[in-house]
Formats: sequence, C-alpha cells, structure tokens
Amino acid sequence: MSLEKLQLEHIPLEYQVYLGLFRNVANADFLHKQLLSRNSEFEYAFIDASTIISRIHLLSAVYSAINSLLNGSLRTPNVHSEIVMSLNTNNNISDAYRRWGITPGKTRDLVVVKVILPPNSTANQNLSQTQTPDEQTIYGHLEQHVQGTPTPVTDEELAQTTDWAKVRKYYRLNGIQSLDKISDEREKRKQCESLVIVGMALRGL
Repeated sequence: MSLEKLQLEHIPLEYQVYLGLFRNVANADFLHKQLLSRNSEFEYAFIDASTIISRIHLLSAVYSAINSLLNGSLRTPNVHSEIVMSLNTNNNISDAYRRWGITPGKTRDLVVVKVILPPNSTANQNLSQTQTPDEQTIYGHLEQHVQGTPTPVTDEELAQTTDWAKVRKYYRLNGIQSLDKISDEREKRKQCESLVIVGMALRGL
C-alpha cells in the first residue's frame, strides 16, 4: 500500500493526514470532473506532481492549510482546496487551481492529500464525510478510481516528476543568478526549495 499516514508537528493529533502519489495517471479528465461537480466521494487535494519539488514543499502547503482551518481563516471552500491554494504565492484562487491543481489532458503524475477532520469539527459543515474512513478505505477508493501507478511519496520519486520550467516560472525563480551559479543539482534543488517555501509563507503580505 503506497498511502502514507503522518502526523504534522503542532497540529492536533485528531487531524489525520494521508499522502499518496500516482505516476502515469490516465484519467485526469475524470478526476477533474469529480472536483468540478463537488462529488463528496472525491474530497481530496489533487495536486499536479510536476509542480512539487520535495516533501517539505508539499507538507508546508498542507500545514499552512490546516493551520488556516484551525484559525478560521480559510480562503477556499475546504481544507483540501486550501492546500492547493497554499502552494500559490498570491491570493488568486483560480490561478492556484490552474497551476497546481489537476489539469485535464496534462496532469500525468498526481499527488493526493486527504485530511480527516475530527467528528466534532465545525469545518465538517463544508465537507460531506459522515464517518471517519481508515487508511485501507481511503486507499481502496483511490486505487479504484485513479488510473495510475501507486508510488511512495519520497523526495527521490518527486524529483522524477518535477518540471523545473514550471516551478521556476510559477515561483519566479528565473534570472536568480545565485541559483544559476550552483552546479551541484542537489544543492540547487535545496536552494530552490528554500526560496519556494519563503514565497509561499510571504503570500499576501
């Protein structure tokens, strides 16, 4: 099973987070339609993996979204759409969906995030979950409906999916001479990761 359950630091234990990565997805159109129709069975954050450079990059967005939920400051309908929004460096929701969300005919590798809220959470009014699904139930649903290869969400796997042209454009990293001078690819990725996370953190300031 390539679905990972994790606990984020400083987030209440009752908020459960699951991560998944599917390579070579063949039905992005179908999945996109489920989101547009607000199908309650597809309450996930679907993220185009080509825009993600590392686990820290991804988890920074997840943490930011859950923190916004806890503070009552969501800018989008629910925590899953907020995760996609949190990847953006501005407050344009449509821009975030277009760049980081699933795109029909284009998304090939897909990151999936599922956040399970406590039963007594007031945020559940924006979600349709009537009972708390377990890891096996979530994975079974994804395996049934996502036509792709389940893959562990590791930095090594994400490195194979990153589209650097997109990342540099979306996070305005083009023309930064200090990056261009770094010859070691691992070090360059680490520096890009730092700049990306800072850009996300400064969104709206």
